Amino acid sequence: MQIHNPVLPGFHPDPSIIRVDDTYYIANSTFEWWPGVRIHESKDLAHWNYVGCALTRTSQLDMRGNPSSGGIWAPDLSYADGRFWLIYTDVKVVGGAFKDGTNYLVTTDDIRGEWSEPIRVNGVGFDASLFHDDDGRKYLVQQTWDFRGGHHRFNGITLTEFDTETMRLKPETMRTIWEGTDVKVVEGPHIYKLNGWYYLFCAEGGTSFEHQESVARSRTLDALSFEASPRNPFITNFDTPRTYLQKQGHGALVSTPGGEWYYASLTGRPWRHDDESFNGCRGWCTLGRETSIQKVEWDADGWPYVVGGHGGTRVVPAPADAIETPAPANHSLRDDFTAAELGPDWNTLRVPFTPAMGSTGDGALTLYGQGSLCNLFDLSLVARRWQAFDFDAEVRVDFDPANYMQMAGLTNYYCDGSWSWAYVTWDEKRGRRVVGAAQNDFGDYTDLGDAAVPVPDDAEGVWLRTRVRTSTYTYEVSFDHETWTALPGAYDAAKLSDDYVLSRTGAFFTGAFVGLACVDLAGYRTPAKFTGFSYEEL
Repeated sequence: MQIHNPVLPGFHPDPSIIRVDDTYYIANSTFEWWPGVRIHESKDLAHWNYVGCALTRTSQLDMRGNPSSGGIWAPDLSYADGRFWLIYTDVKVVGGAFKDGTNYLVTTDDIRGEWSEPIRVNGVGFDASLFHDDDGRKYLVQQTWDFRGGHHRFNGITLTEFDTETMRLKPETMRTIWEGTDVKVVEGPHIYKLNGWYYLFCAEGGTSFEHQESVARSRTLDALSFEASPRNPFITNFDTPRTYLQKQGHGALVSTPGGEWYYASLTGRPWRHDDESFNGCRGWCTLGRETSIQKVEWDADGWPYVVGGHGGTRVVPAPADAIETPAPANHSLRDDFTAAELGPDWNTLRVPFTPAMGSTGDGALTLYGQGSLCNLFDLSLVARRWQAFDFDAEVRVDFDPANYMQMAGLTNYYCDGSWSWAYVTWDEKRGRRVVGAAQNDFGDYTDLGDAAVPVPDDAEGVWLRTRVRTSTYTYEVSFDHETWTALPGAYDAAKLSDDYVLSRTGAFFTGAFVGLACVDLAGYRTPAKFTGFSYEEL
């Protein structure tokens, strides 16, 4: 059996991996998308199935108004004392000197059940993890954020003891244990105790193509006692620009029942335009940051290294004791909206799907028009990750707008600054419904104008389709679900990539989504009915 990377395609960054008996679990960041912290499981490390999300109640997570790429950063999943522990950060500020991130702790006895109400831990820095020492003591390990002028923002890795009787930190025990290497931007810490050594794994170098993971170790948890591995970087693609996997770094270590070792890392798969010279731009990661798994071994001096070199490999041997795990071959989906709740592939932005946004069941998803796709507060958008470079997605929409401020349709969306969509609206000049298309490129808004396609008076429904083909994508419309008409223009998929959004803003941590949206800027909450959604990977 082999592990084919990435094991979790499409927007699954910052993996925190653990093993409980013969089952592996991975928790991933979800940023501003609801619900919070996706969890998958496997018994072979190669095939993964969705378990659920840890944060499903607004009492656990309040992200209304959070900026794009704020919200849940780098959750840490662990298992000790017969239960699962999850540390997560809710980041309220993304750009500038401040982050305003708060760390919380939730627990559960059943990873498929409900998680506890959150305990506020601290706000010292993000990417916090919980280390369970073999003497029963527990410690919060975290990146430390320094907003002061003249100071490096990433102010080392701090450790603070956590009191399990009071379920609170002991702030008087806080100390810096490592300042990182000269690469700087040290974050994402995880501690493991092996053979009398405390091993500290940390991400460095930022979150783009310079990203990497470094390792340090110490015999104690004393201040500044950790020394860097002479083999650093542990994993990176900074110096492997042509490999299939890029950006590997932030992640976590896990052992198998038979004593083998593996490392789960975020990764990106960039594509480049055919006419684009290789001049330092490695391309565009429209699928966002995904999860890869690499095999790890240890040298004679007790330092870990990635088998095949620190650039990792696309195909990795599965553990010798792997238990083959049945899992879907791809992520194609058809949803006829017969269930009373949205399926696990669907996500909303910042807030849960509630009756205020819409309803599902009896063969339709109904959305009530709210704010524009730029809105950070009141938005009726239901979307799923792009998980392949090439796919078709389509849906039927029934919508009766009264003016041009009312729109409903199919969107390809990265964040509030970068998105496009095809939609049904009203054209007062023609006195009829039309199908338009528009793109928002960080305030540069363009639409079809008079080129919008009129909806026939006898049309019973409007079918919208998008065809995504790696570097470009288009929209089409049909009024009988047989004959399709291409809407004018082909869109550059790069504008829905981490790398393009990075060039425009500091909020670039998610990936592209395809979804359904309804807007009513006139404030009448005009409903749109969506039926027969399909997402087909090619």
